[in-house]
Amino acid sequence: MNTLTTFTLASLLLAPLAGLHAATPKPVTDKPDQFTAGDCRVVPGQWSVEKAKAWYDKQPWLVGCNYIPASAINQIEMWQAESFDLKTIEKELGWAERLGMNTLRVFLYDLVWSQDAAGFYARMDQFLAICKRHGIRPLFVFFDDCHRPTAKLGPQPLPVPRYHNSGWLNCPTRDVAVRYANGQALPEEVNRLKGYVQETLRRFRDDDRVLMWELYNEPGRGLGKEGKGGFGDASARLVQQAWVWAREVNPSQPIASCAEGSVGRLNTTIGQRNSDVISFHSYDKPEVLERLIKSYVAQGRPALCTEYMARPVGSRFDPNLGYLKQQGVAAYNWGFVAGKTQTIYPWDSWTQTYTNEPPVWFHDIFRADTDSHRASDA
Repeated sequence: MNTLTTFTLASLLLAPLAGLHAATPKPVTDKPDQFTAGDCRVVPGQWSVEKAKAWYDKQPWLVGCNYIPASAINQIEMWQAESFDLKTIEKELGWAERLGMNTLRVFLYDLVWSQDAAGFYARMDQFLAICKRHGIRPLFVFFDDCHRPTAKLGPQPLPVPRYHNSGWLNCPTRDVAVRYANGQALPEEVNRLKGYVQETLRRFRDDDRVLMWELYNEPGRGLGKEGKGGFGDASARLVQQAWVWAREVNPSQPIASCAEGSVGRLNTTIGQRNSDVISFHSYDKPEVLERLIKSYVAQGRPALCTEYMARPVGSRFDPNLGYLKQQGVAAYNWGFVAGKTQTIYPWDSWTQTYTNEPPVWFHDIFRADTDSHRASDA
């Protein structure tokens, strides 16, 4: 490991504070009712500001990353039985512990749950056991509108060479999301999404190994060549309903849905109005991050920066991580070990060809073969 980089990053982390598809439905000619601002309701059950602050005050300063093992290209490959990689997870979480991380943000997937819920939960239990051994409490995410719009269970595609996140998946798949947005989702699709949220929350609702839940990551977004063309507020109907489903279970852990980082006014509004604690994203330079944090601090609820760190565009560990720590804001950078997601390559790899590893990594910290990283990438 590069000693200089380890010292720079670890000092900030550790120093004290200063395939289950339904048949295609028949076309519907009548235009469904539109989801409007009037439908963005506060769902009963939101934690008071005082309760949220009391919960947050009991936590250490939360610092970690958005995690997927280097051996997985997407959420399905991480969680399905035939590719669930305990050996790699154990190794990589050991590196996270040594670096000083105490939390991870981890994405689940509805098709894996629908294929074998009992097996899915057994693997979640194994993952949580590893996390506990390394002093880590994960935040789990249910839905996501980013990247590839289609998915199937079984062997996953190989990475597109030197292409940022070429295999990451929408959850639910975009066809299901479109039908849900139009009020045309099939009953089996609705039941699957509801069961995925509610049964998972019930299974782990009082498990103190779980830090919290996030219902939806960046609703409305579409990235990469396959996922380009934002979905926008078409996601709002499912975002709102996910809150209804979650509050019916009422887990002991706090719940959020992405606020800043969402695409669409309604998606952002639902997240801000219902979240127990605020989950926001910022890949911006320090001065922009500072303004954003001040706006959330003024709202009173604890704020968690659940995505940041894109080195070439000015979001770096130094100084952004130091500022997040100074303000007591939880910090989750995107990426950990360079692997199949290939997020060492920048977003513009979707539109231009890279022939070599970039001199400064976009995301990620460690190489998969060794726990080394470079001082230039702090």
